[in-house]
Amino acid sequence: MGATIVLGSQWGDEGKGKLVDILTESADLVARAQGGNNAGHTISHNGKSYHFHLLPSGLMNPKCINLIGTGVVVHIPSFFKELAELEAQGLEKPRERIFISDRAHLSLNVHALVDGLEEVELGGNSIGTTKRGIGPTYSTKAARSGIRVGDIFHKELFDRKIREIARAYKLRYGDLLTYDVDRDIAKFDKYREELAPFVVDAVPLIASAEASNSRILIEGANALMLDLDFGSYPYVTSSNTGLGGIFTGLALNPRKVTSIIGVVKAYTTRVGGGPFPSEDETEECGVKLQEVGREWGVTTGRRRRCGWLDLVVLKYSCQINHYTELNITKLDVLDGFSKIKIAVGYKDEQGTDMGWPADLSRLDNCQVTYHEMDGWNTPTTEARKYSDLPKQAQEYVEYIEKFTGVPVNYIGVGASRDAVVVKGL
Repeated sequence: MGATIVLGSQWGDEGKGKLVDILTESADLVARAQGGNNAGHTISHNGKSYHFHLLPSGLMNPKCINLIGTGVVVHIPSFFKELAELEAQGLEKPRERIFISDRAHLSLNVHALVDGLEEVELGGNSIGTTKRGIGPTYSTKAARSGIRVGDIFHKELFDRKIREIARAYKLRYGDLLTYDVDRDIAKFDKYREELAPFVVDAVPLIASAEASNSRILIEGANALMLDLDFGSYPYVTSSNTGLGGIFTGLALNPRKVTSIIGVVKAYTTRVGGGPFPSEDETEECGVKLQEVGREWGVTTGRRRRCGWLDLVVLKYSCQINHYTELNITKLDVLDGFSKIKIAVGYKDEQGTDMGWPADLSRLDNCQVTYHEMDGWNTPTTEARKYSDLPKQAQEYVEYIEKFTGVPVNYIGVGASRDAVVVKGL
């Protein structure tokens, strides 16, 4: 059947979880490949809102197996907390349908503490992280001093490694760091038995799913512009959030991939520091988008910066992730705008056209070129067929297709699960 990959195309918060939830209905296996509990999806179903941070959204399908892959960093207390919350909301037997790769790295409480201290050190140049310890966890992984999930089941090894991590951080931060390593060791002594049924060798699991032609759905976390290599570095997360990270995080066979879906919000948002050329802080645009679109984070509660759709960013994203189709989300948020702008180009100080640069200082004085279109000034939330959309909304979608060269097959027009237009039907 092949694998479908769903990826964020901007700076995250595009609404990937909703599409994953819809596609999960026909999936046999849903997997996360990278990131940690810094991700956040909200899924509305049968009048309830389910929040996912670390766990794959495929748990919504009672017949679907879910995998936290090797490239993910796993905070065990959050894993059990999230499972308990989903069970309390009536989700059917989630513990029987979730597995963790034994090669995934552990995100420890000390990593979160250090994350906060690192942000303080950076002062006005802070990245704006979620302070969940994701960066420090990937740092210890890269330094080959990290702890993998499989290490938990070797107490002597685990205890030695966690003490060494604590010692190294204490040497750096001194009295600024307050961390009780013995308390965490005692907690993991309790987790050890409870965690065992969830931990698997993910390599043969993926290989078996591919060999049996299972329908595999990969749920990307964060988004391309937060990618460690291709994003707006250093204002990025600490993993490869693009297409490359999917393969390294899951040992997926590239030849088994049948679809790569880029999820793009109908306007642009981002959280934290870093450049944002199409940002608009006016009441008429940015503030209105923030309020109508309810732009604050599931994971952090932080309000998002807002602006017009940036097709320079989206085209750059397409060139790296090679999307075969796009999903535009939150089109309905634009229903109340009489005029809509789209960023279509940047010019540097010499007036030369430029794309998204590696040198972010080039964006400081760049001039953004906008294409202006008529809005539709009518609700789209009841649209279920492409022909139901107002003519101006269709023109907006088709302009994006023409600019990027990628077809738009899904269009989100509301928060509810069924508020999606499937183009072509």
